[in-house]
Amino acid sequence: MDRTERFYMIDQLLQQRRSTSMKLLISELEVSKSTVKRDLTYMRDRLYAPIVWDSRFRGYRYEEPKPGFPRFSLPGLWFNSSELHALLTMEHLLEHLQPGFLTSHIDPLRNRVRRLLEKGDHSVAELVRRIRIVPGTNPQVDSAIFQTVSDAVLGRLQIDACYLNRGTNQSVTRYISPQRLVYYNEIWYLDGWCHLREGLRTFRLSNLTAVAITDLNAIDIDDEVLDSELKAGFGIFVGGETRQAVLRFDAHVSRWVMQETWHSNQTSELDEKGRLVLTIPYSNDPELAMRILQYGAAAEVLEPADLRDKIAAKLLHASALYQK
Repeated sequence: MDRTERFYMIDQLLQQRRSTSMKLLISELEVSKSTVKRDLTYMRDRLYAPIVWDSRFRGYRYEEPKPGFPRFSLPGLWFNSSELHALLTMEHLLEHLQPGFLTSHIDPLRNRVRRLLEKGDHSVAELVRRIRIVPGTNPQVDSAIFQTVSDAVLGRLQIDACYLNRGTNQSVTRYISPQRLVYYNEIWYLDGWCHLREGLRTFRLSNLTAVAITDLNAIDIDDEVLDSELKAGFGIFVGGETRQAVLRFDAHVSRWVMQETWHSNQTSELDEKGRLVLTIPYSNDPELAMRILQYGAAAEVLEPADLRDKIAAKLLHASALYQK
């Protein structure tokens, strides 16, 4: 039980009883006496709760309000950021879902989401008006392709796929044993065993232009192997062997980059000039390069040399576009 929940339970106990003993508060909240005291002090000093000690009944109670004044009530219950994001995202998705075979089931589900949002003491209309969930601009996956891939993943069957390589702009036929679907940075990916390359690969679903399920059973890869191969480097891109990229950011952007998580195994430190030095593991570098280039001249690759050269070449090419 977090502190906010305890506040509301304390409020409920004080509202329901003439006097509430410390023993009862400790029992109901399942915390120590010192924690209860801190909660009561916080409610008095920060939330202006009129909590007083009643020596006659040996317990705590709310002081009776003066004539003409309303009884005390706690501020409205609020969601944390992840809860609010999840509920508003569900509301947005359900509202904009195209008609289909789930149509008859959507309204009850949407009503349940809206009832949860209403518990926050703010109307759904006001929440939607004041807090916006703006969907990303990434290409959408064709619904028929998504359905086919999902069926293959769950049915454990190989797929015959036409995959568009974004680097060469050429389509290649791939036979894939699908392992799992992954939603990362608002993009759907397919982790699978590529029979053409004879290795694990991650395929961006929006790059699949055609998919058909075969009658061949998909080979199964252990979850631990998938994690070690596909999650070791930056992002979700394949590579059992990883390298370390060392990046340095200007002092004026370092405070912001320090708040970002590029990889779960990243390390960071500030140098003597207040510049952030970030070290992250990576395997293939396309996504990492794009992330670095977002910072322009504020980011510098220190190691390895080939990644540094690649970023320098991309920046020179971009600069040439603006030369007269």
